[in-house]
Amino acid sequence: MTQRKPHGMDFESWIDRQIREAQERGEFDNLPSAGKPLPGAGETLDEDWWLKKKVREEEGTGLPPSLLLRKEAESAKARALAAPTDEDARAIAEAINARILDALRKPLSGPPLNLMPFDVDALVRERKGSSPTG
Repeated sequence: MTQRKPHGMDFESWIDRQIREAQERGEFDNLPSAGKPLPGAGETLDEDWWLKKKVREEEGTGLPPSLLLRKEAESAKARALAAPTDEDARAIAEAINARILDALRKPLSGPPLNLMPFDVDALVRERKGSSPTG
């Protein structure tokens, strides 16, 4: 816990002492970014640099939950169609179907979901029809 600055002690010397004591205890040893340059050092930054960084870090999380689920369903369908086996395709489709059914029971915030669970058997047939082996 941070201590309070003792009365009568110069502020700078108090800070320097805390840093020195922490160094002696080894609290600065093996830090994850030790010896690495700061990201973006030397670059000029526009005024919204922090906002753009936040958007990159949270890619897609700014969407309402109903739109995120639609996006996940599209991705799941593509993964199921590209799955190496029927069992894998079924597992992917059943997992997203469980999420869709849950969202239909307890509506998500955002625009209407407009999404129904996938017909797993039809998806597997479509997968077989689209595979090179037939």
